[in-house]
Amino acid sequence: MQIKEKEVVKVDQTFQGKTAVVLASSQGLGKAIAAKLAAGGANVMLASRNSSKLEEVKQELERENQGRVDYTACDITNLEDIKAVVHNTVEKFGAIHILINNAGGPPAGSFEDMSDEQWQQAFELNLLSYIRSIREALPHLKKQGGKIINIASSSIKEPISGLILSNTFRTGIVGLSKTLAEEFARYGILVNTVAPGRIATDRLKYLDKINAEKQGISMEQLDEQIKKRIPLGRYGQPEEFANVVAFLASDANTYMTGSSFLVDGGMIRSI
Repeated sequence: MQIKEKEVVKVDQTFQGKTAVVLASSQGLGKAIAAKLAAGGANVMLASRNSSKLEEVKQELERENQGRVDYTACDITNLEDIKAVVHNTVEKFGAIHILINNAGGPPAGSFEDMSDEQWQQAFELNLLSYIRSIREALPHLKKQGGKIINIASSSIKEPISGLILSNTFRTGIVGLSKTLAEEFARYGILVNTVAPGRIATDRLKYLDKINAEKQGISMEQLDEQIKKRIPLGRYGQPEEFANVVAFLASDANTYMTGSSFLVDGGMIRSI
């Protein structure tokens, strides 16, 4: 039986009076999360390196949603840029209630492919950036409590072949989140990790292209192979992933912290 791509059902979440920072939000999962929060009435600060893309997303979200949207150009591997995002958010909206940590993936490759420089860059992109943004936002989150959502990868449960850098630092995010959930509980701050599986994004296309070339098969053949491993028989949509993040960031979540959640269509077999 051929499984059709699912039409995503919109799930209402209310974020009136809330302000969210969403890193790496000019496209892909970050953009979908920002759109979901803005649709619920949140004030949203977008952040990524590409100012022109950010302006486009800002205009799009303001046309379609209730919340106010602004952006700050930011290289998340740069501490001063992260400080600017937090400063601009508080200056513009007066508070921070939700922090969504997100980052593009590091290069694909095996252990023997990677230099010290690539290891350092991946650390700064996929782990240190999260640490820095949490540190900068923490004084504001402590004022009234809030939510920190750290975006990782399904590799936190099952390492992905050819992604040694991602496998290493994404699991570090889980350790960070679990530890901070305990440390920040007294402030009313809930910290969780959300891990995407096969979600249809440009990043996924990039990785699939590399994988297909490595195997000497077409993208269509690879696509067919992978979908056979997913119980739901299809890739997820960014909006489906955003629905899960939005729930954890919403007032409906009052007692879930220190946990990791897979959004993978049942692909990962581990318990």
